[in-house]
Amino acid sequence: MFQPLIDYLRERSVLILGFGREGRSTYRLIREFLPEKEISIADKFPVTIEDKNVNLFCGDGYMSVINDFEVVIKSPGISVRDVEIKENVTVTCQTDLFLRFAGCKCIGITGTKGKTTTSTLTYLILKAAGINTALIGNIGVPVFESLGGAEKMIPVIELSSHQLEFTRTSPHIGVLTNVYPEHLDHYNGFKGYVNAKLNIVKNQKENDIFIYNADQGISEFIDESEIKSKKIGISAEDAEKDPFLKDLVSCNSRLLGRHNRFDILLAATAARALGIEDKFIRAGIESFDGIPHRMENVGTYKGITFYNDSIATIPEAVMCAVEALGKVGSLIIGGNDRGLDYSDFIKDLSGCNVDNIICLPETGHAIGNSLKEMGSDKNIVIAKDMEEAVKAAYEFTESGKICLLSPAASSYNRYKNFEEKGEHYKSLIKKLGEK
Repeated sequence: MFQPLIDYLRERSVLILGFGREGRSTYRLIREFLPEKEISIADKFPVTIEDKNVNLFCGDGYMSVINDFEVVIKSPGISVRDVEIKENVTVTCQTDLFLRFAGCKCIGITGTKGKTTTSTLTYLILKAAGINTALIGNIGVPVFESLGGAEKMIPVIELSSHQLEFTRTSPHIGVLTNVYPEHLDHYNGFKGYVNAKLNIVKNQKENDIFIYNADQGISEFIDESEIKSKKIGISAEDAEKDPFLKDLVSCNSRLLGRHNRFDILLAATAARALGIEDKFIRAGIESFDGIPHRMENVGTYKGITFYNDSIATIPEAVMCAVEALGKVGSLIIGGNDRGLDYSDFIKDLSGCNVDNIICLPETGHAIGNSLKEMGSDKNIVIAKDMEEAVKAAYEFTESGKICLLSPAASSYNRYKNFEEKGEHYKSLIKKLGEK
């Protein structure tokens, strides 16, 4: 299966745009099969590599070379919204190239929230059924890492909007969990973000399958007559109509809340579309043991149970976690300001049962101050950093209740990513809890 991809890259000038995890993975693939090919790497940060056939473009002006190449393999986190790209330049990514050249049926799963859980559950079901599979993509595994033998497997690909933005091929089974405003700074608004997400279905063919959230609907995002594939809309009510699904959504205590139950429905529907028997679907769901940084139980210290939900970067995800856990005494929010509208979130916080709202910079401070201005009866704590926030949690959270970190914002103002933020939170809980 490598050959068509290698032939495609061999005949064209190639720029690897961004040299993080995916960029390095792309470099390794090219070098394995095209050891003498001249390639170029562009990154904002310095790149150190010993390879006489590599040209480096690093620093603030690294984006200026994009139009000098025929193929630009872009890393997901890099935005080219302000770059005028010439018609003869193909901007692509690992996901696009994998879907075009892998030669296998793929299950692609995207959505603003729930895509990691739905992808993991789908993968576990396929494993339980004895299907050769891999969990790749936005989950943290570059898709090129699974190229070997891909034609003999059914991979499950978690797809972010960034990975879909320049993807021109859709998976055989595409799943859209939901769409809410997110990453608006990357796309110059909600429309660009939605358009990126919809690449999961735009290029599907008649024998493909598109599974989507019927409770939210898709008509406001896309003209349904443009969809060529078979559409399967899933509603929360479907669990009430099907005895197996009704029992399935409550078979694993780690999957609490309406949002997790819906993820189970989506994963089960994708599995059934492949003809997988219900007994394997249940076995897969039962084997799920949680995802780091998603409603992760850190432990109980000084009578307070701490949960890490640092992956929750939008308000809707936060309120789902609050509802699912119950007994949340303290909620830690805040992070990088990406231009999201928090007006409804502020009202939800004011009306919820959480006692203490602990606010981190930048968005948390703005939200906390807005709650104060509206006369909220919550205990609003403006914390300068995570350590101060965790100290406040120990001080104000009633014994027997929960402290939940669920930021409703990205982590990039203080941390490299949500994982680093979550790990810092967990380390402080244990450090301060032992004093």
